[in-house]
Amino acid sequence: GLVVLGSNGEYPYLAPRERLEVVSCVRRALPRDHLLLAGSGCESTQATIELTVSMAEAGADVALVVTPCYYRGAMTSAALVHHYTEVGDASPIPVVLYSVPANTGLDLPMEAVITLAQHPNIIGIKDSGGDITRMGLMVHKTRQEDFQVLAGSAGFLLASYAVGASGGVCALANVLGAALCRLDHLCRKGQWQEARDLQHRLIEPNTAVTRQFGVPGLKKAMEWFGYYGGPCRAPLAPLSPAQVEELRNTFSTNGWL
Repeated sequence: GLVVLGSNGEYPYLAPRERLEVVSCVRRALPRDHLLLAGSGCESTQATIELTVSMAEAGADVALVVTPCYYRGAMTSAALVHHYTEVGDASPIPVVLYSVPANTGLDLPMEAVITLAQHPNIIGIKDSGGDITRMGLMVHKTRQEDFQVLAGSAGFLLASYAVGASGGVCALANVLGAALCRLDHLCRKGQWQEARDLQHRLIEPNTAVTRQFGVPGLKKAMEWFGYYGGPCRAPLAPLSPAQVEELRNTFSTNGWL
């Protein structure tokens, strides 16, 4: 399946009508047996519900709902449980929680995740924090529920599988999709040595297109692998020539270019 309108889809920079256009366009192009997850998280509960309903009408199969964070000091566990419960109750499609503290400054509390996992329409979490202990505990504490824990980055995908994660939603898959699918296959088959070797080669490229250079780096790398990266939306700026060279070197030294 595909995730659209996540962090790397420049979601915060798109107008509501553009977000729905993206979902409609991808739904038309994607075979029906492929899942389409769409980011629909807004700062208010009401806006999130309205956009989620619209995403479903546009063809999304699952809503990926990021934590509201503008008033992060007030985003207690109780407030977030209330927010997601309201969204889960109103959404015509299943909901996946999305915790991405690098962007929001807010980690969805463990107790909130455990509570929300019991909601019949909340089916999983994409956790991009990279705390493997937390992910393992999340898997353990929600094992009685119909709930999936998904790794939010390629840099810790193998480690996530080792503690029981169900899969991953990875920025690097936009560039090295076949390699990420290969890593998934090796982990599921228990071929850990081969999986470990592959994981090691993915760590630096993943860091480069996420924490180091972000969306501009991801888009530049996509072009090298035959995809369309395209320009970023302002205020995101393109990479400098020196940054492009550093990015290329990262992929080359790990055997990808």
